[in-house]
Amino acid sequence: MIHTSHLTATHPNHRQAGGDDRRDTFGITLAPLSLAEVYQQADDPANGAIVVMSGMVRNQTEGRAVVALEYQAYEPMALKIFAQIADQIQEQWPSVERVVIQHRIGRLIIGEISVLIAVGSPHRAEAFAACQYAIDTLKQQAPIWKKEWFADGGFRWANCC
Repeated sequence: MIHTSHLTATHPNHRQAGGDDRRDTFGITLAPLSLAEVYQQADDPANGAIVVMSGMVRNQTEGRAVVALEYQAYEPMALKIFAQIADQIQEQWPSVERVVIQHRIGRLIIGEISVLIAVGSPHRAEAFAACQYAIDTLKQQAPIWKKEWFADGGFRWANCC
């Protein structure tokens, strides 16, 4: 069952890692995503870098003009996958302080942000690597689907985002 009826599903992930309280944040929402909010959620005094990845709706795919994308998600499972991604990041890059993953659902037009990922870490190399890992893994594993609406009136469903 796909849930799109509520405005926001968030899952703060508080846990002990290396003796510190990690505060990762995950969300799925119909509301527009905020770069400033995601950056703030990834901020930590131990950070030397915050890397933010912003995925947005582009005007074409495979040479076809796109007018909008419509995202749907199985939210409870998607939020669990987001938390698993953060756990995997912590295992691979133990110095990472914060992981934030936010995804929109609903109909988005050209230029709107569909996904934001932010990783805070003492060093930029780990933050970049962890951020790329997060988006690549999300696209492979999260139960999020998109319907591409084309200018010619056609549409198609694509697996994941």
